[in-house]
Amino acid sequence: MGNQSSAQSVRLTGSGPVHLTRNADGVPVIETEGLNDALFGLGYAHARDRGMQMLLLRTLGRGEACEKLKATPEMLGIDLYFRRWNLGSDVAEESAALSSADRATLQSYCDGLNHYFAHAPMPWELRLLGCRFEPWTFADVFLTAKIAGLVALAQTQAEAERFIVQCVQNGITRDKLEELFPGHLNGLDEALLRQVVLGEAVVPEEIAWASALPRMVASNNWALAGSKTASGKPMLCSDPHLEVNRLPAVWYEAVLRWGSAERRCFALGATLPGVPGVIIGRTPHLAWSPTYAFMDCIDSWIEDCKDGKYRRGNEWLPFKVRKEFIRSKKSPPKEVVFYENDHGVLDGNPSQPGYKLTTQWSARTGTSAKSVHAAIAILTAETVEAGQAILGKLSNSSWNWLLADEAGNIGYQMSGQMPRRRPGTSGLVPLPGWDPENDWHGFEPPEHLPRALNPKKDFLVTANEDLNRYGKVHPQNLPMADYRAARLRQKLSAAREVGIAHMQALQMDFYSKQAEGFMTLLNPLLSEAGEAFGEAKQLLLQWDLYYRNDSQAAHLFEAFYRELILEVFGNAEGGFGNHVLSNVFGETCIFFDFYGNFDRIMLAERSVWFGQRSRKDLYLTALKRALSTPLEPYGKARHVRMAHLLFGKKLPLWMGFDRELIIPGSRATVHQGQIYRAAGRETSFAPSYRFITDFVTQEAHTNLPGGPSDRRFSRWYANGVEDWARGNYKVLASG
Repeated sequence: MGNQSSAQSVRLTGSGPVHLTRNADGVPVIETEGLNDALFGLGYAHARDRGMQMLLLRTLGRGEACEKLKATPEMLGIDLYFRRWNLGSDVAEESAALSSADRATLQSYCDGLNHYFAHAPMPWELRLLGCRFEPWTFADVFLTAKIAGLVALAQTQAEAERFIVQCVQNGITRDKLEELFPGHLNGLDEALLRQVVLGEAVVPEEIAWASALPRMVASNNWALAGSKTASGKPMLCSDPHLEVNRLPAVWYEAVLRWGSAERRCFALGATLPGVPGVIIGRTPHLAWSPTYAFMDCIDSWIEDCKDGKYRRGNEWLPFKVRKEFIRSKKSPPKEVVFYENDHGVLDGNPSQPGYKLTTQWSARTGTSAKSVHAAIAILTAETVEAGQAILGKLSNSSWNWLLADEAGNIGYQMSGQMPRRRPGTSGLVPLPGWDPENDWHGFEPPEHLPRALNPKKDFLVTANEDLNRYGKVHPQNLPMADYRAARLRQKLSAAREVGIAHMQALQMDFYSKQAEGFMTLLNPLLSEAGEAFGEAKQLLLQWDLYYRNDSQAAHLFEAFYRELILEVFGNAEGGFGNHVLSNVFGETCIFFDFYGNFDRIMLAERSVWFGQRSRKDLYLTALKRALSTPLEPYGKARHVRMAHLLFGKKLPLWMGFDRELIIPGSRATVHQGQIYRAAGRETSFAPSYRFITDFVTQEAHTNLPGGPSDRRFSRWYANGVEDWARGNYKVLASG
């Protein structure tokens, strides 16, 4: 294959000519005669601009961090985690399950990527660590896609289920748990759970805070019918909320163009390096975008173990034993042993008698071929209904897809591999593994999952909230609070003749429906808080409920909110205790993902969590402590450092590997802004990409907190950061 390159243009040969340029913002523009060649060009562009990101993620996902990166306790924790899941166990079966057309397309993508590395050196950062390039294969595509689904799932559902076990074992009563997780504790056997021996954490801290692993926590998207837009055509808007204090950004933008002069096709938007296709984007006919669906795709079972076996009915069956060897740069290989059955991987050693947990993820095997087909087929789909049928079968992760088409339709489809469970159980609590009734009994078909087409209200919104009402089955048992969704519905219900600028303003909206609910109860109490807090009380009384960086009232409200959490849930007698609660609040995703469950209790007039105290007493106690905090602007504590994936915070800021950023917004504003400070590492969740498209044109308005390249000394390394912070959008054009 030929390879001629300059600073702006590359000419390649796939099965046909591939012309690769950059637009003024550094976004690659790939022009070919056929779709397969366009994906060859995308593979080449991914390798050129994000080779370090891809190879680093592959190394982690294979469980080879100690061998190829650095032998540290953190890396060992990551290796153990991914070896436990064994995500590549079905590569041969899934490769064989690909259709001949999908196999050819996937091969073109891998060929483009490998072509780049055949003519260019490994990223110097990885060469510095002694890494060598291995060709990118179907297995690596499957692995990259699974990591994107698993890390998010493991952080949310798996931790929540383990949290319930720990609550029971630490004496939290059933009535209190029922208030936290109403309607989802059927099958909870408290006496049995108290006997379960918990070993390793489902999600070790090393995974929770590994900067190279993308966490897909929350997102917004909405679709508007032409009746609400100035153009009379549908609009689709998306802003997935991922980690933004990292460089490079998670997403990689691209414009693909292919076809003949008579029938030119294009696809543009955000891609995931290492995977072919466009995750958030549009073609001439169709636009699509996902949010995380919080479908419960991961369950645990209680296994009765002894002598290396587990009980099934009255029989004792042997576990499958899998041995792994973790190699290290500094020491001999470490042998680790995993014990598995049909319920997944055991937490512990079954030779030691007792009750232990097995955990299974529904997308661990049997999903890659279907997902690859969906990623390719969506690029040539022309209608919302066709898009629903395609994306509904994307099973290696759980998403809420919104779609719009040029004919004027809008639609919604949830995707993911939803297990069929015993009737009356939700999957949130571990059930006895020895009863076959508690097994998974297949998976629900896509047409049973939540979906909608052309609603009467002429718009659709998803923001990680409860969307079970749209389905024949109810996949969600722990959706996020609906504050963002409620704000979007409020604004879009009133929308008339809106355009791009209106949608840009909505993506930058900092109004909090959460604060609105609490302040409705708090404002009448301010007069009872004492005369000493006059200025602070006045600030809260006059607060417009926007989380602007210069707002002192937003800072005061956050102080009140944290004090109220400690007051309601921190009681050592019957509560978590302040020490445990501080860990939950600051060291896990439990509160950051599921704060709505806690809010529902704190907003209630009465709760078993209040004990003998009234809501008014709890609010006043928390308020007085909050009013005593020093006044300062909300943005003072919102500074984060965008850290390089390998050298983040290890080099001086002036060297340019890291950048500084102020994250506006809060957990409940449309422009979400959450900052974690835990486990020795800071991370943040905010709009990782902003995408708006109106079908009156063949373009999209976007911005990205980063640039196309992961090369520190490239002009495209961080060229989008300032525009992202200011809310300035660029245009991705189809031609």
